[in-house]
Amino acid sequence: MDQAVKTMPVMREPSSSKPRLGFLGVGWIGGHRLKSLVQSETAEVAAICDPSNDNCKEVLGICPQAQRVADLKGLLGLHPDGIVIATPSAQHAEQARSALEAGVPVFCQKPLALSAAETRQVIAAAREAGCLLGIDLSYRHLRGLDRMRRMLSEGTIGKVFAVDLLFHNAYGPDKAWYYQKHNAGGGCVIDLGTHLVDLMLWVLGYPRVLNVASQLYAGGVPLDGRPLVEDYAAVQIALHGDISARLACSWHLQAGREAVIQAVFYGTRGGLCVRNVKGSFFMFQAEHFKGTHCDILEPPSDDWWGAAAVQWARRLKENPNYDAEVEGLIAVAEVLDAIYGVD
Repeated sequence: MDQAVKTMPVMREPSSSKPRLGFLGVGWIGGHRLKSLVQSETAEVAAICDPSNDNCKEVLGICPQAQRVADLKGLLGLHPDGIVIATPSAQHAEQARSALEAGVPVFCQKPLALSAAETRQVIAAAREAGCLLGIDLSYRHLRGLDRMRRMLSEGTIGKVFAVDLLFHNAYGPDKAWYYQKHNAGGGCVIDLGTHLVDLMLWVLGYPRVLNVASQLYAGGVPLDGRPLVEDYAAVQIALHGDISARLACSWHLQAGREAVIQAVFYGTRGGLCVRNVKGSFFMFQAEHFKGTHCDILEPPSDDWWGAAAVQWARRLKENPNYDAEVEGLIAVAEVLDAIYGVD
C-alpha cells in the first residue's frame, strides 16, 4: 500500500541583493507603500499592476524601470522575490493565496481576509509553501509602542484590568467599494477596528478572548440585519485575566476634528496611552499616566506609517521563509467575526 508523501516547504536562502517586488494595486495606500520602500532603499520595484492609468503613471515617475503588467498572473510570471497587495479587501485572500501557492512571499494590506476561516486558509498556504507572509498592521510601528510593551511586561503599571480603544474618522473612505459589504466585508470595524484589536492583543501577548458583544449602527440607526455596512460600532470585549476592553470606531462622526485615535491600557499602578495629536491621522505620541500626572514617553512623530512594509522587505532579504508570528492574526479575525456575528 502506497504511503502518502508530505511535501516539505522549500527553504529559501538570504539574498545579497535587494528583493525585487511586484505591486498589485498602486492607489493611495499601495502607492505610498511603494514610495516608502523606494525611499528606504530596501527593495527594487520590478513590476506594477493597477487598472488606473493615473495611478500607474504616478508611480512609474518614481520607478521608471518597473514593468506594467495586466494582472497577478503577469506579476508572478516575472518571478519576483515578493508581492505587495493593496487591492479591495474582498480580493486579498484569493490573491495572497495564489501568490503563496506559486512560492512567492506576500505583504498584504489588512484585512488579510474577510473571515477567520479565510484567514486560516491563507496562513496555512504560507506555512505549507514556507513563504514569508506580512500584513500591513502599521499601528504596531507607532513610536513608543515597543517601550509601552516592555513596561507592560515588566509590570510598570501593575495589573492591567481595562483597555480603551478609539478610532473615529470624521471623513470615512472615499472609494465606493468600502461601502459594499461583499467587497469590504464590513464597515468601520474591519477598516479601522482591525488595527486597534490587533494592537491590543499584540501588546498584551494575545490573552484568550472570552466574550464579545457589539452594537453596530448605520446612519445613526442600529444595523439589525440591514444590508449595509456599519459606520459606528461600540464593542465590549472580555479577555482572560479579568481584562475589560472597550472599542469604539466610526466613519463620518461629528468628532470636532479630523480623527480621534487612541489605545489606553489602565493598570492598578498607572496607565499607558498612545494617541493622535490635534486630530492628526499621522502624528502620535506615547504617554505614561501616574495618578493625575502624565509623562510623555515619545513626543509627536509621523515617521511610522510605511514602517511595516519596510520591515517586511528587510526580513524578506534576510530570511524569506515562513514566520509563525503571523498566526496571531487569526485571533484578531476571530474577534471581528464575533463583532459581526459570524459563526
